[in-house]
Amino acid sequence: MSCQKVVNVLAVASAAVSVAVVGSVGYVYVNRTAIIEDVKEKALEAVLGGANPLGGGGLPGGDILPLGTNDLAPTAPQAKTPQESALTPQF
Repeated sequence: MSCQKVVNVLAVASAAVSVAVVGSVGYVYVNRTAIIEDVKEKALEAVLGGANPLGGGGLPGGDILPLGTNDLAPTAPQAKTPQESALTPQF
């Protein structure tokens, strides 16, 4: 096998890789808005838990909290931390 045949094979392989890269970049450039929208939809679906036919912004059961969950707002006044006490003026 001559050296010229090896060089020709490498040139054809290099051209094939170049065409594949340019084609991939062209495809992404042409469809960039559709790709961005698809990624946004998938991210929102992952964060919100998908579409809920009952409403409630993707939360199960709508606006009703599942049984056994606590309210996030405290019901009793909370004690101040030492840093908050030091910053609060005493009258």
